[in-house]
Amino acid sequence: VQLQASGGGSVRPGSSLRLTCQGSGQSFSDYARAWFRQAPGKEREFVAAVTWTAAGTLYDDSVKGRFTIARDNRKNAWYLQMNGLRPEDTAVYYCAADFKGLGSRDVRRYKYWGQGTQVTVSS
Repeated sequence: VQLQASGGGSVRPGSSLRLTCQGSGQSFSDYARAWFRQAPGKEREFVAAVTWTAAGTLYDDSVKGRFTIARDNRKNAWYLQMNGLRPEDTAVYYCAADFKGLGSRDVRRYKYWGQGTQVTVSS
């Protein structure tokens, strides 16, 4: 079972990026799907999640209105569309999955993690 995160890069403030998390080895259709990020010297923090039923999405206040999480069960993947990027969004972004989860902010809830993809926002 594996999660593969991709789509990061180095961009200027105000730019957009779309991160992809591709699952393999099993279906993640019964999992809450989430994105976390970790900046240098800081703890890993919650960014966004979609519940396992897809009934709801949750966002950290710092990204509300700029980031959008979406999932595609047919492709066993989920995405993070990031618009209006800011220097403070610079971090390694990780995708994660929690069986029948409700989009928890707690990293300990998530059993499966991707390897991370670097996002750097600077002028």
